[in-house]
Amino acid sequence: MKVIPLGDKVVVKRIEANETTAGGIVLPDSAREKPAEGRILSTGDGVMLSNGRRVDFQVTEGDRILFSSYAGTDINIDGEDLLIMSESDILAIVG
Repeated sequence: MKVIPLGDKVVVKRIEANETTAGGIVLPDSAREKPAEGRILSTGDGVMLSNGRRVDFQVTEGDRILFSSYAGTDINIDGEDLLIMSESDILAIVG
């Protein structure tokens, strides 16, 4: 199933966090932080201005992004964990 966001929303798939520390210690699920990095899967139409025009997104599908740890809404589609968030929740594009 494909999720098509509305307006200024984007669908993001988190990039999995490391399971071990730099020293080689294996972290249990409860000790791992949610990763604040992901890939854009799809984008909406953009923000609607008062004059009826739409503003283009600064991100595109496939971009690797950083976002705050509490950004967006978690959803589960066909067993896949995704996030839907506003473009304004995105902090940076990782090159």
